[in-house]
Amino acid sequence: MHESVLLKETIEGLDIRPGDVVVDGTLGRAGHAIEAAKSARAKGGDAFIVGIDRDSDALAESEAKLKSAGIEAKLFKGNFRDMGEFVSKAGKSSADKIILDLGVSSPHIDSSGRGFSFKKDEPLLMTMEKEPTADSFTARDIVNGWAEEDIANVIYAYGEERYARRIAKAIAARRTDRPIETTSDLVSVIESAVPGMYKRGKIHPATRTFQALRIAVNDELGSLKKGLDAAFGALSQGGRLAVISFHSLEDRIVKTAMKEWAKAGRGEQLAKKPVAPGDEEIARNPRSRSAKLRIFIKN
Repeated sequence: MHESVLLKETIEGLDIRPGDVVVDGTLGRAGHAIEAAKSARAKGGDAFIVGIDRDSDALAESEAKLKSAGIEAKLFKGNFRDMGEFVSKAGKSSADKIILDLGVSSPHIDSSGRGFSFKKDEPLLMTMEKEPTADSFTARDIVNGWAEEDIANVIYAYGEERYARRIAKAIAARRTDRPIETTSDLVSVIESAVPGMYKRGKIHPATRTFQALRIAVNDELGSLKKGLDAAFGALSQGGRLAVISFHSLEDRIVKTAMKEWAKAGRGEQLAKKPVAPGDEEIARNPRSRSAKLRIFIKN
C-alpha cells in the first residue's frame, strides 16, 4: 500500500475551501486528492479535483476511489508539465490549489516489474510507462550503451554518489562480457565496485545509482522545472502550490523557483523553512524520512 507523505501538513497548508479547483499533478492512488476534497466538505462544500498521472493503473484505481467517495473529478494521463492544458480540458480557467508529490509510489517500487527496486530481480527498465515498447528509453539502454564517462556523470549528478566513477568503470567492464539486463545484474556490479565499509552503511550501496538512473530515464528534473512553471502559470491569484520533494536535487530546484518568484514580487512562501515528517510518520513509513514540503502563495 502506498501511504501519502506529509498528508495532514499538505492539506492544512493549502487551506482548501469549498468551490476550489484542486489539481493533483502526481495523482498516484489519490491519497492527497481525496483528503483535499474531504477538507473542502468539512467547511461546507465540494472541491473539484483535476488529477494527472503517467500511470494508467494509478488513474484507474483513483477513478474508482474518487467515484466511490462521490468526489467530482476529471483525470488525465500525462505529465504535470502540461498542467495548463489539462486544466483547460477539465473546463477550468485556473487552479486554486495545486499538489505535486514528487516521490515514486510504493506500487512502482514494489510491484511494477519494471526494475525500480534493487531488492527484486526484474528487467532493468525504470520507465514510468506501464507497457514499455522496443523504442522506449530504459535504464538498460544507459548501462549498456552510454560511454563510461557519461554513466559516471549521471550517477554523480543525479545520485550524488561518491563512488560514481568506480561504479561506471565496473559497469563498462561487465558489459564487455555480457549485457547488464536485470536489477540483480546491476546490483552485483555495484557491490563489486564499492568498498566493504560502504556496503555496511545505513543505506544499500545501490540506492543512489538506482535513483540516478530512474531520474535520467524519466527526465524527472527537466519535468520538474517545466512543471513548476506550468503550475505557477495555472495558479489563480491567491492560489497555493504545495510541492513535496524527496532528495536534495529536487528540493534545490523547488527552493530556487520559489525564491525567484518571491524576489520578483509574485508571491511568498508559506514558511521560510520546509516542513519535514515527524518521528511518528517516519516510524510508520520509513520512505518518508527524506521528504520536504514547501508551499507557495501566489499574489
